[in-house]
Amino acid sequence: MTAQDVLAISEKYTAHNKGKFYFFWGGNRESYSKSDIRFRGDDYDFTLHHVTAHDKPKGWHVDYVNPARMTIPQTNLRFGYFISDHYTISIGVDHMKYVMYQDRAVHLTGYYPNAGSYGETLPTGQVLLTEDFLKFEHTDGLNYVTTEISRVDDISSWFTLPNTDKLQINITEGLGAGLLYPRTNTTLLGKERYDEFHASGFGISAKAGLNVTFFKHFFVQAELKGGYINMQDIRTTTSNSDRAEQEFWFFQQIIAVGGIFRL
Repeated sequence: MTAQDVLAISEKYTAHNKGKFYFFWGGNRESYSKSDIRFRGDDYDFTLHHVTAHDKPKGWHVDYVNPARMTIPQTNLRFGYFISDHYTISIGVDHMKYVMYQDRAVHLTGYYPNAGSYGETLPTGQVLLTEDFLKFEHTDGLNYVTTEISRVDDISSWFTLPNTDKLQINITEGLGAGLLYPRTNTTLLGKERYDEFHASGFGISAKAGLNVTFFKHFFVQAELKGGYINMQDIRTTTSNSDRAEQEFWFFQQIIAVGGIFRL
């Protein structure tokens, strides 16, 4: 046996990453900046200013591992490949949920038919976001389909871990960009409800995370991700002429479990 063979046998599996594949599945929470949302159609064109929204979490729930219902919660799915020991390229979907707060007063500019007939007018000159006037949600969901490039660094030595093949700690940072493919649940001005998938815009994002890998192949990863979303073509009703547009910032907290392997 040559010295090179002995080195190959003694070298830990976690010493090098190039050529490894990985995947993870997890859940998230989100927060969103305020957004101006413009609605336009054949007989209306108005903008709601500084609209607020929230996510729609399920908490710790069996749906995250139930194959028949795994797409219902807020989830993250990603597949990646190490192109070098430190850099990965990956594709995935951040399945977020965006729900406009109802019954809040906002400023409106523009025009729409039958103003005042939806219980929305206020003496302050603002409008109240009643469900008769508008319900606006990306709840199945605010689907951010992305490609990411990330860097991974082993920091196990910071904690004097004796064997990274049993326990390894990594940090990761990355940049991503992709397509927004939401399923937008909308009722607007008494029109028929619309709730279909539609390619609506783009997003860019940056992230940082901590990865703890057990027994070479299994890991838990926590990430903080923030980014910008611009959707200029949101479907709002069954009429093809009815559209909405908005842009906003998001902040996402992710906890995921996954595996890493070499084919």
